[in-house]
Amino acid sequence: MSTIAHTQKRGFAGTVWEYLTTVDHKKIAILYLIAGGLFFLIGGIEAMMIRIQLAVPNNDFVSAGLFNEIITMHGTTMIFLAAMPLLFAFMNAVMPLQIGARDVAFPFINALGFWLFFFGGLFLNLSWFLGGAPDAGWTSYASLSLASEGHGVDFYVLGLQISGFGTLMGGINFLVTIINMRAPGMTYMRMPLFTWTTFVASALILFAFPPLTVGLFMMMFDRMFGSGFFDVAAGGNTIIWEHFFWIFGHPEVYILILPAFGIFSEIFPTFARKRLFGYSSMVFATVLIGFLGFMVWAHHMFTTGLGPIANAIFAVATMAIAVPTGIKIFNWIMTIWGGKITFTVPMLYAVSFIPSFVMGGVTGVMQAAAPADYQFHDSYFIVAHFHYVIVGGVVLALLAGCHFYWPLMFGTMLSERLGKITFALFFTGFHLTFFIQHFLGLMGMPRRVWTFLPGQGLETGNLISSIGAAFMAAGVIIFLINVVNTQVKNVQVGRDPWKDGRTLEWAIPSPAPFYNFKQLPLVRGLDAFWIEKMEGKTEMTPAEPIGDIHMPNNAFAPFLISLGLFIAAFGAMYQVDDKPWAIPVLIIGMAITFGSMLYRSIKDDHGYHIHKEDLLDDADKGGTR
Repeated sequence: MSTIAHTQKRGFAGTVWEYLTTVDHKKIAILYLIAGGLFFLIGGIEAMMIRIQLAVPNNDFVSAGLFNEIITMHGTTMIFLAAMPLLFAFMNAVMPLQIGARDVAFPFINALGFWLFFFGGLFLNLSWFLGGAPDAGWTSYASLSLASEGHGVDFYVLGLQISGFGTLMGGINFLVTIINMRAPGMTYMRMPLFTWTTFVASALILFAFPPLTVGLFMMMFDRMFGSGFFDVAAGGNTIIWEHFFWIFGHPEVYILILPAFGIFSEIFPTFARKRLFGYSSMVFATVLIGFLGFMVWAHHMFTTGLGPIANAIFAVATMAIAVPTGIKIFNWIMTIWGGKITFTVPMLYAVSFIPSFVMGGVTGVMQAAAPADYQFHDSYFIVAHFHYVIVGGVVLALLAGCHFYWPLMFGTMLSERLGKITFALFFTGFHLTFFIQHFLGLMGMPRRVWTFLPGQGLETGNLISSIGAAFMAAGVIIFLINVVNTQVKNVQVGRDPWKDGRTLEWAIPSPAPFYNFKQLPLVRGLDAFWIEKMEGKTEMTPAEPIGDIHMPNNAFAPFLISLGLFIAAFGAMYQVDDKPWAIPVLIIGMAITFGSMLYRSIKDDHGYHIHKEDLLDDADKGGTR
């Protein structure tokens, strides 16, 4: 099929249909970026409502019940529906290009993973309009969730099941892609750090999400069908939910932070014009963090009565995991030491990340001491620590990655001036918001509290924290203005816009052709593109002659499969109330899902070929399918 057929201009309807049916990893990355960005804004609005409520004592901005729903949805949305998919956006956009692949291993599954995540998140957020959101906290501890009335927790259970299936598919897909689809010469020890962190994070997904899935199924059966897995009165054990959740929940922190480390590990060498210091030790530290990440979950449970031996074991493991993280910190510092630094917006985020994340890490080691944790537990000290890790690590990386990889994804460059304004507002607001919360916690302010009394010494700290949140919100608004302004102007910047790109993703035309590489590149060492540039070349040395390329067809089935589960979830939830329409809705939803799967399995879909002649005619126009 001619390349021309895939590069022609489309109207709005054609563009929408293209994105509904695409299996191209670059377009799926854009879908993840848009959907994750939308959920990030929703989670941010929920955060602002929390800080408005707590700005002054005895405030009644929201009711106590609504406050519980807001804090539950804020945490759930930010972790599951914003941070994860935004990182998946960069994994999709960058990793296949970094290893010299033409797509991911399973393009159809890649699309299915996105639509499952999207419909799961949509289902969860519709709870606001259908009787009330979940109100048992983002961890949804069984003692609270089983007592929760209404369908809020049911939305949580079913929405996260659907979304979690999509994440699990994505993780498996990335693992297989990295193992099987590296370009000739791309050994494991020549892979860029972002690919390595994607690899380890995907392995963590593979092992961490099944415990959550099992726990959610048990919760669903307890709430909908009267089983007693977590009901003490029925012979169950409520603490088992905490084990299931945190066996997932602590590796989840590393699933989030490792790709963030990977983004910074690409930014530091680019803008210091130096090779990443200690590459081998960085790889070792990444793998070790992944390994130790499964051995620390019970540090969330020091106060549940596990006993001194269990507490001691998990305390030591928690302290140990700080060592490979420390290796990374020193290596990043040594990378920029003596470098010819350019303080672009991505580099500003990267440099500011180091002290911000170290603060989060130091307070984490403080909590690793079980006796001290008895004092910190369930106080605002924990809130401050957690946000220093997630915002000071992951969110700063997401903002840095947006600026750094925007030219790769869209062919345009975000404004440096507006980017620096966003950085100043967000970074200042972040520290204003959360630094003071350490002291609020030490003064005795409990987390998840709806309001507080005057005269307890908490007024000033909470007001400063709320002012800081307003700064962060202003920074996000400026960032959105930057995005809209950049895309309206649509000034194309071309290949390697930062001029110092070191890895393969910067070696291809911008915007990238839908087949990525006309000829698979020959990788001759670490920082493969930099090696070629040092020899005066502007393109990669090819590892093969130009020949036909096989590409997959677009598919509507992933959308329909996910839509069917979305519809079926309503039927499954409301059949408990004996709604007469619930069972038919359940049947219709499952029919759509299984019908789409059956159609896909019997359809003769072998993709299509781009012929050698079309590739020669294309002459690096960089047309996107």
